This record gives sequence, C-alpha cells and structure tokens, in this order.
Amino acid sequence: MYKNSEGYADPTAGSAMSQIMKEYRQKQKKRYADKNRRKIYVASRYAGDVDTNVAAAITYCRRAIDEGYMPVASHLLYPQILNDNDPNERDLGLLFGLALLRMCDEVWVFGAISPGVAQEIEEAKRLKKQIRYFEEVGA
Repeated sequence: MYKNSEGYADPTAGSAMSQIMKEYRQKQKKRYADKNRRKIYVASRYAGDVDTNVAAAITYCRRAIDEGYMPVASHLLYPQILNDNDPNERDLGLLFGLALLRMCDEVWVFGAISPGVAQEIEEAKRLKKQIRYFEEVGA
C-alpha cells in the first residue's frame, strides 16, 4: 500500500502511481525489447589511441540506437575481458567478434580500416552481409 509523506495510506495516489509505472514499463519494453530491431555490427578501430577509439565506438553505437537499430560492438566488450596485448587472447577476441558478426543483419564500418576491421569486412563479404561505410567521428 502506498503511503503519503505523513505515513498514512493513500490508495488513490498509490493507484495512480501504479498505473504510471505500468505505462512507463510498457513503453520502455516496446522501445528496447523490439524483437524486430535489426542488429548492426559496428566495426571500427580499437588499437592505437584506445581511449579515443573507444569513445568513437560508443558514439557509433549510439548512432545505431538513435536510428532504431541494435548495435553489436565486440571491440567494446572483449578487450574488457581479454588482454589485447597478448596475441592469443587478441585472436580469441577477434574470433568471438566474428561469431557475433554472423548473427547481425548488417555491418557498419567507421573510419580507417585497421587489420582487425579488414578481417571483419572479409567475413561480412563471405557471409553476404550488407556493408555500409561511414566517416570517422570528427573527420
């Protein structure tokens, strides 16, 4: 039971708040859990200036979300778990990324093409995925 600021039961306000929260949850569920939302694999540089490249990748993902897509950016996930400076772990991260790419509808390539991005493009071509190219943030 909802209680007002003085501690007394307030069923009218409680019912109104319950309805507002129900509508909010439904709206959020519809907005973010849309099963028809196309998955976009975001390919951009990671190595080099990592801080700048990560910030740019987040911007690219935000763009995909704002345009109604679901971004998948393996280079924002796996370097948090695997050591990108260890060649074996880097290869494992690239392998995991390529597995995620297979599940996506399109591949969006941003900026200059690094060796890792080149591998992703080749896999996308092999899988006959639609590939779109975009300029780098700030370019």
